[in-house]
Amino acid sequence: MNDVIIIGGSFAGLAAALQLGRARRKVTVLDTGLPRNRFAGHSHGLLGHDHKPPLDILAEARRQLARYPAITLVNARAESISGAIDNFSVVTGDGESLAARRLILSYGVADQMPDVPGFAECWGTSIVPCPYCDGFEVAGQHWGLVWSSPQSHQSARLFRDWTDKLTVFADGHEIPPEIQADLAGRNIPVIEGRIVEIAHQKGQLSTVNLATGRNVAVDVLFAHPRNKPSASLHEALGLATQDTPTGIVLKVDERRQTSVPGIYAAGDLATPFLPSVTQASSQGAMAGIFAQQSMLA
Repeated sequence: MNDVIIIGGSFAGLAAALQLGRARRKVTVLDTGLPRNRFAGHSHGLLGHDHKPPLDILAEARRQLARYPAITLVNARAESISGAIDNFSVVTGDGESLAARRLILSYGVADQMPDVPGFAECWGTSIVPCPYCDGFEVAGQHWGLVWSSPQSHQSARLFRDWTDKLTVFADGHEIPPEIQADLAGRNIPVIEGRIVEIAHQKGQLSTVNLATGRNVAVDVLFAHPRNKPSASLHEALGLATQDTPTGIVLKVDERRQTSVPGIYAAGDLATPFLPSVTQASSQGAMAGIFAQQSMLA
């Protein structure tokens, strides 16, 4: 029996495995090889790995984990989970059944691209979600922000640390008059009308095209499309969730444990705000440590 099965082998999952492997706990990591940030050319803000391609960072992490005999990395999808604390069973896509005392869910989320031509082609290149991840590289350029929720107001204020030229696209949302007045006071124009197309050249956007017939040129577009968990295992397990402006995440306590004893969660799957590689790695490490400590005699 495994001490821990980790479902999801990106930054959070591998960080958890590292801590458990160093504690000589038997751990199996199940991963499909489809991390959320695979569309990004570079990952930023991770100390020691700044401006490296995310897939390169993960490949190096897997090479480093190979020195720990207690860690097994398996390229497989977890199809179902049953059992309870100290006796969980995970069935993989090829029918193999694995047992474990604890589980760590780190299978992340998948961004749901809007039905706007050109949006998906630019995602991760010239349409991005996070200024901390990509803002420095495009600082001082003309930014666009697609309004999606009241949180967008905070984003508009935040972006001024990187650029003085920002345009907000209402994209069919009604922005309250007091917020419009605040944006006007900050010299941030608001463009009305639904976005119907992102004109681009090989993923580098040129204009945001609106249903009104207006085409607006920007250098980079910040957007927060809806996302959903990359698997539905949490639904079958009945794990508690919480709503965020872009989707749902799993509820965890201060020790990263979900609402079901023995099941822990880390990474984007359990991060309500500003998910990042740094945060995922930190949460994964703590989930691994707390899972280990929960098994002490």
